[in-house]
Amino acid sequence: MRAHSRPLAAHVDGDIDLNDVAAGDGSLFVRDGIGFAARGVAARVPLAEVAETLAAIEHTDDVGRVHPIAIGVVPFEPGTPCEFVIPRLVVGKAADGRQWITTIDDQLPEVTPAPRPQPAAQAFSVQPLTPVARYLAAVEEARDAVRDGSLTKAVIAREIEVRSPDPIDVHAVLLRLKAMFGRSYRYSFEGFIGASPELLVEVRGSEVRSHPLAGTTPRTGDPDTDRLAADELMLSRKNQIEHRVVIDMIHDTLLPWCSYLDWQPEPSIVTVANVQHLGTAMEGHLSEPHPNVLELVTALSPTPALGGFPRAEALALIARTEGFVRGRYGGAVGWVDAAGDGTFAVAIRCAELSADRRTARLVAGGGIVADSEPLSELAETQAKLQAMLSAIVRP
Repeated sequence: MRAHSRPLAAHVDGDIDLNDVAAGDGSLFVRDGIGFAARGVAARVPLAEVAETLAAIEHTDDVGRVHPIAIGVVPFEPGTPCEFVIPRLVVGKAADGRQWITTIDDQLPEVTPAPRPQPAAQAFSVQPLTPVARYLAAVEEARDAVRDGSLTKAVIAREIEVRSPDPIDVHAVLLRLKAMFGRSYRYSFEGFIGASPELLVEVRGSEVRSHPLAGTTPRTGDPDTDRLAADELMLSRKNQIEHRVVIDMIHDTLLPWCSYLDWQPEPSIVTVANVQHLGTAMEGHLSEPHPNVLELVTALSPTPALGGFPRAEALALIARTEGFVRGRYGGAVGWVDAAGDGTFAVAIRCAELSADRRTARLVAGGGIVADSEPLSELAETQAKLQAMLSAIVRP
């Protein structure tokens, strides 16, 4: 394959919205307007062959310090086969203001953003796929396993389904997610869409970053009430334990690749539109030779924030009690380039659409420790599900 990267400014007027490039049938990974939108498929590549395939692309770079990329999702269940896509066309935007287009085996096409969807009323129905009684029983079993010392933490999730007689407009959903969750990592890849607040891992040259989240409380929109809820979250022994398990695992996993790794001494509050989380930022310097970001993704995912600890025991309990296969939910979604750099978010706050786009599957879960109370955990999943639910069903 041959790739060519060119500055975009010469081909379009003004700034370009990546949501409009991806529209309803492309791919997207963006945060704060920075990231990639892609269209077409130059190649589908198994995960184990992505780094080698990208490195073999003959690339002409008229932009400077950009590379061909692959986009994809690593599923939650370890070892599940997955393919990444090397797009035929990629539009990229960097924090320094550069905009560019990378094409593979093509002449430069016109970049014509799709027109904005018009508001329309649409009928929807919402129903649980996971019976509430089953979810509560799974929470109780996980809690009991923690209390008897079999586990330190397990994450129990449940599914709901959204149905409509008309196709769900992905472009419109992406624009709603932008309006509500612009600071989150927003993504769209072959019917899998979402807005994740959680950075699994990012590699830029020798720099590595992660920002794990664990511990959640709802937001009401009232500043005083939300401030009190945040204070309670910071003081909550249950949530601090849940958070600490995640931080320790990610730190211990990244450290062997790093010459140094620094992290916040105490978690901070990370606020998104409808919930607040405990978060701890980590950053470090990678040792030589630098690992490809995909090596770190496969080592970290699924994190205890979505699986549990110890990993094998927690995943076995999840498989036994939840009653469904998570698939892409709870895995890692993002991009990697030919230099091995990339950004991956934890695949949460998401929806998986059917082929005809008339059905969407939404999943949410919470970390279970010894002090967990099943009905409180149910309420937490309701708050988390609201993020994608409101983006889909809002007229």
